[in-house]
Amino acid sequence: MVFALLLNCSLLPSAARAQSLANTNPPSLAIVAPPSPRDVLGFTPGDDRTIADWKQISDYFRRLDAASDRVQLETLGQTTLGRPFIVAYISAEENIRNLPKYKEIARRLADPRTIRNESERDQLIRDGRTVVSISCSIHSTEIVASQMSMQLAYELASAQDADTREILQNTILILIPSANPDGVDIIADWYRKTLNTPHEGTEPPVLYHHYAGHDNNRDWFMLNLKETQLVTRLFWKEWFPQIVYDVHQQGSFGSRFFIPPFYDPPNPRIAPVLLRQVGLIGHKVAADLQAAGQEGVVTNAMYDTWWHGGFRTAPYYHNSIGILSEAASARLMSPVKVTPEQLARSVTRGMPAGALVRATNFPDPWPGGEWRARHIMNIELIASRSILSMAAKYRADYLRNFYELGSRAVKSSYPNEPVAYLIPAGQGRDEASARIIGLLIAQGIEVHRLEREFHYTSSESFSFERGGREIHGTNNPVTREAPAGSYVVFLAQPYKANVQALFERQVYPNRRTAGGEAERPYDVAGWTLPMQMGIEVVPALKIRETATERKLALVRDEAEARRDLSLSEARGTRSPISNPIKNNTRIGLYKSWTNSMDEGWTRWTFDTFNVPYQSLLDKDMRAGDLRAKYDVIVLPSMRMREIVEGRAAGSYPAEYTGGITEAGAENLRRFVEAGGTLLCFDASTELAIKRFNLPVRNVLEGLKSSEFYCPGSILRIKVDTAHPIARGMRFDTDAYFINSAAFEVPGGEPRARVLANYSDRDVLRSGWLLGEDRIKGKAALVEVTMGRGRVVLFGFRPQHRGQTWGTFPFIWNAISQNAER
Repeated sequence: MVFALLLNCSLLPSAARAQSLANTNPPSLAIVAPPSPRDVLGFTPGDDRTIADWKQISDYFRRLDAASDRVQLETLGQTTLGRPFIVAYISAEENIRNLPKYKEIARRLADPRTIRNESERDQLIRDGRTVVSISCSIHSTEIVASQMSMQLAYELASAQDADTREILQNTILILIPSANPDGVDIIADWYRKTLNTPHEGTEPPVLYHHYAGHDNNRDWFMLNLKETQLVTRLFWKEWFPQIVYDVHQQGSFGSRFFIPPFYDPPNPRIAPVLLRQVGLIGHKVAADLQAAGQEGVVTNAMYDTWWHGGFRTAPYYHNSIGILSEAASARLMSPVKVTPEQLARSVTRGMPAGALVRATNFPDPWPGGEWRARHIMNIELIASRSILSMAAKYRADYLRNFYELGSRAVKSSYPNEPVAYLIPAGQGRDEASARIIGLLIAQGIEVHRLEREFHYTSSESFSFERGGREIHGTNNPVTREAPAGSYVVFLAQPYKANVQALFERQVYPNRRTAGGEAERPYDVAGWTLPMQMGIEVVPALKIRETATERKLALVRDEAEARRDLSLSEARGTRSPISNPIKNNTRIGLYKSWTNSMDEGWTRWTFDTFNVPYQSLLDKDMRAGDLRAKYDVIVLPSMRMREIVEGRAAGSYPAEYTGGITEAGAENLRRFVEAGGTLLCFDASTELAIKRFNLPVRNVLEGLKSSEFYCPGSILRIKVDTAHPIARGMRFDTDAYFINSAAFEVPGGEPRARVLANYSDRDVLRSGWLLGEDRIKGKAALVEVTMGRGRVVLFGFRPQHRGQTWGTFPFIWNAISQNAER
């Protein structure tokens, strides 16, 4: 592809663009003009200190739908808190009238097995449209994009210039005004409450997604959240977009805007052509912004493509292009003053000299000054139109590349590469089996159930790094029988890369800074799904029975898998999973005003498994008398200082500051001594160890990353299966470690019992581990008696992001044991 860098109407700021479009629309054509956002809201999106909430945004899109034949609104379903989740389809009038036709074309191009020959393929490409999705403000404090969505929709619905018409004719835009509507209202309510106070522009003291907060963009293979489920169905069951653009904001004091190409390392399961296309689109956006005079645009920095699980990463494993942008933030919708000194201190991957130093990937630094929501919005409008312009001009290329990637996945295989993955029957973890089958199907992956046993050749797989290159392979082939009732995932299907990225072991490259410290990855380093979920998955190199000899049944959804496994079925919106705690234990879950995502995921885990609990606020901890109200208290992963001190006085309204205080910490001690059980996840173990003088030491505390580093990886632990807390667990279990803890317990200490140790060899299962010797054989799970009660110290995250089903039983057993003692 070749593109010209033209400073045309599409690059003008919004106000100038509106005037330009008006000049190209003769009075004779202006029959009924669609309403502008200002007509409906009473202000222009992006104006200082104004914000539209979800009701206002939804109302605007309904009015635009009613007024324009270029727009069609759809409600996909309800959000976590019951708000309507809307999307707007925007295209030429004739395309909007024929949306079912173009949806069917996209579906067939996504699955080349439905296309009989090259002639039919070529006809579909000629007839098809590039499907582009632009999603806004999944992170609700990054609020400007949700406001921008209305302006973008209005301009596309009303403009008559040639560039806009080319976009409308050749693309179908699926515009998501916000992937987190609940969060839009949380932010709008808090912003209005604090406007013209010392706390104007602060983030709210609650998670901006009911369960996940910022982690709502870490759920795109696990599909725990309603919003993720709705968009996943829209993308990979209905519309199959070729380009997905996820609009974000970053901190205020670095570059003004990030756009791909991404930083290293890339995930080895992303097709090279997708990385090239991502880079090409990103450079087009950067060039258009430069032509429009925008300073401070960076590429090849900070954000990488290693990790799977984000809005813009999931498309890579569906043969689609994922684009991320990150604009510098204001203080929500209030201006922020940025000094040169702050910019100079902004050192990160790809910008080692700060945000004032010119570089090839950062050729025009911004010198500092006042930064407003209007600046962010104008950048996002230019970026959106730039991407849409590329999608329109090279429509046939995008459709053909999309088809070809699916075709190669269906046809190609490599020596020693599995032909399928087996999920053997009879593992005794039916809830986890049903869940993993359901989430695969929801992402467009085909899963079959064996109606009759078959025989396959399997072997142990291995993966390691050599000379900066990942080596994958297998050894020791043996023939095995897969019993009837097992499930099989064949790799010869369009989304083969997704199966591989979820089932294979990740080996993150050993990347260091010039000073020898670990170079921090953007997110986690390992996520192998069967390991997290405690499910055995076996790679099959060859299947003895021919295709005609096999007796298979395609599984339609998770509900069918639950029926197959004789599990209870979902009724209404309530989770169908039975409460694993068979007593009336009174559970309190600490909930801070510092927005702990780990607390949110713990709530999600309890709600999903129908485990009753009450949230314990700072004031409840300070009030005391905890044993009279609770049998078990759970502290999510939070550092001691965050729990005890909370937010600093004066930084927020008084009711949201101060933490549990020393009084609350003492009340926790009394709770345990009076017979209560305290569960401490990961970082919160620090509080119990230090405040209660427990005979346990975290051997990793204070180490430099050059000495020990493990950012989001799966480690092997050895479990004392004789202990009640380990009931139903395997001796070899996988646990999720995210710069977590490892304990040393003095020998002969009568109060402490080690329930699990990190393995004494081959500790790393998936991800990245530096300094393995520091953790080998150390305690991972410890129970300490104190008075009449006990403290259970989890060195790892047993409920990490709602993904680690394999270690959930530790939580249920620890809670249940309270009533059994």
